[in-house]
Amino acid sequence: GKAVNIKKGQFLSPEAMAFAAGKVRDAGNPNILLTDRGTMFGYHDLIVDMRSIPSMQTLGYPVVMDITHSLQQPNQGSVLAGHPPRTETIGRASIAAGADGIFIETHPDPSVAKSDGANMLALERLEGLLERLCRIRTTINEL
Repeated sequence: GKAVNIKKGQFLSPEAMAFAAGKVRDAGNPNILLTDRGTMFGYHDLIVDMRSIPSMQTLGYPVVMDITHSLQQPNQGSVLAGHPPRTETIGRASIAAGADGIFIETHPDPSVAKSDGANMLALERLEGLLERLCRIRTTINEL
C-alpha cells in the first residue's frame, strides 16, 4: 500500500503519535513514517526537540525529520519567514540523534518558489549537505 506520513503536530507529544499511527494501522495501512517538523512554543520560531526522534522510534516506526519546515518562523506577520542557513545544523543534529531519514524542501531559486520559499534550501547547496549528512550517518552507524 501507499505510505502514510503522520506529522507530529504543534501540540502533539512524540509519545502521543502512537494514537495517530494506530488509527492508520487499524485502517489497514502498516506503512507509516512519523515526521517531526518542529514544535511551536509561542514565540516566532518552531523548535526541534531531538529527544522526539528516539521517543517516536520506540513506537516501532521510522522517524523522518523535516529539516527545512522545522526552521519556519510562522508568526512574522502576513509573510512566512524562515532561517535556511540553519538547515545543516538541524540536519546534522537529526542524523546524530538517529533519525531514519530527512525531508528537505529545495528549489533552484527559493525567492520565486510558489510556497515556503523562506525556509527552502537553495538547490545548489543540496548535494554538499547530503554528502556531509551521509558521512555523519556512516560515522554514527560505526559507533
